[in-house]
Amino acid sequence: MGDVTLDELRSWLGRDDFVLLDVRGPLEFEGVAGARCDPRQGHIPGAVNLPLERLLECRNPTDVRALVSVPEETEIVAYCHSGNRSGVAVHILQAAGYRARNYVGSWHEWSRDPELPGEPPP
Repeated sequence: MGDVTLDELRSWLGRDDFVLLDVRGPLEFEGVAGARCDPRQGHIPGAVNLPLERLLECRNPTDVRALVSVPEETEIVAYCHSGNRSGVAVHILQAAGYRARNYVGSWHEWSRDPELPGEPPP
């Protein structure tokens, strides 16, 4: 199970058989703050915000599963700004028993395509 590509994630929008986790901070998720290199701010529609810092506070897999609170068989795709924080999140999620994958392109890639939806809308 490798990383998730832009095309793969684009085709999954609207599906309810996976969880999309945005592991950036709340202000980045809300589009209030973010990297200047991104042409727009916000998050991928359908994403749930779970900052990496909260995952790092977990002491064991049971804590992670309680925080994420989805069945272990649920596939999780994590993203951040550039794939670094989400890469760490994927390792934590996998150690807790989840089928987790990283969208390496993350918001940095997603925000560059004006055809792709974002929330909040510009």
